[in-house]
Amino acid sequence: MPPLLSIQSLVKRFVPGGPPAVDGISLDVATGEILAILGPSGCGKTTTLRLIAGFERPDDGQILINGVAISSPRMHVPPERRDVGLIFQDYALFPHLSVSENVAFGLRGLPAMERATRVKELVGLVGLTGLENRQPHHLSGGQQQRVAVARTLATAPALILMDEPFSNLDALMRQGTRQEIRTILKSTGATTILVTHDQEEALSFADRVAVMKDGRVEQVGTPEQVYHEPRTLFVAQFLGRTNLLVCDASGEFADTPIGRIRLNRPADGEVLLALRPEHVALDAAVRDSGNALGTVIEKEFRGHDVTYRVDVDGITYLAHMHNRESFLPGERVSVHVTEPAVVLERDDVQSTHAGS
Repeated sequence: MPPLLSIQSLVKRFVPGGPPAVDGISLDVATGEILAILGPSGCGKTTTLRLIAGFERPDDGQILINGVAISSPRMHVPPERRDVGLIFQDYALFPHLSVSENVAFGLRGLPAMERATRVKELVGLVGLTGLENRQPHHLSGGQQQRVAVARTLATAPALILMDEPFSNLDALMRQGTRQEIRTILKSTGATTILVTHDQEEALSFADRVAVMKDGRVEQVGTPEQVYHEPRTLFVAQFLGRTNLLVCDASGEFADTPIGRIRLNRPADGEVLLALRPEHVALDAAVRDSGNALGTVIEKEFRGHDVTYRVDVDGITYLAHMHNRESFLPGERVSVHVTEPAVVLERDDVQSTHAGS
């Protein structure tokens, strides 16, 4: 089945001859899929969203929905004709309209009875039954965002675009609201693109994640793939804490200061490895155990787990452990690795040397 959305070699510059804000991006999004575009401020993710929505025109490349071109340097379908729904971080609700009236806004062409039935279904779908007559300022932030979702779903767009939709919510409400909205989107089969700078949000909300840097897509994959098997130094570091090791590899193993480590793919010569802290384990120090010995230099208790900084022969490593284990600063520990280390792209070895 062809992708619902296809982005092909997309380029956008805001200054003629200047650096591209979007630099040759190609992405496909399948029907019913939720894709998160993740990256730091200024990486081009919001510009990509605006190109898809039709608010910007590309300098090169094209965008297709259901195999039909909607944007290229020579043609441009206006936003209102793209069959695309938008959900913004500020909800963009009409403050003088009730919940039902906001949801019904895009259904003005339907007969009154059909419109009322559709609004009732959508209000129920997003869990706001009983609040139909409330105005937005009488709702919580999470409830307002669910109204925005219902209003967008009302017109059954081919594609929904979400631009940092949860950033105005506090941490506790943000987690609950995004899970509720993800459930709603998946239950309706809505094809969705989420733009965010929040790593946890992208990993928990999306079916796939596209990680952007400097206008380019560094890696695309499932949340598990981009987290556990990053291809580049940037992806490894942007998606969470990681230990970096420059060492010599031979086939499926590498010799490192904390011992001989299995690799996620065969490699030879000097390599840069990424090793997540949760894959570094500590035990009470035992001589002749075959494991490296180190000294705990810092302990960070985080409730559900503990992060340790451990010095091994002058190099500091991070280790995430469950909270039942307890080591104190100054204590000697045995260090070993529980999962294969990830071999990063060779260009990153050079950049690591250059920055050291």
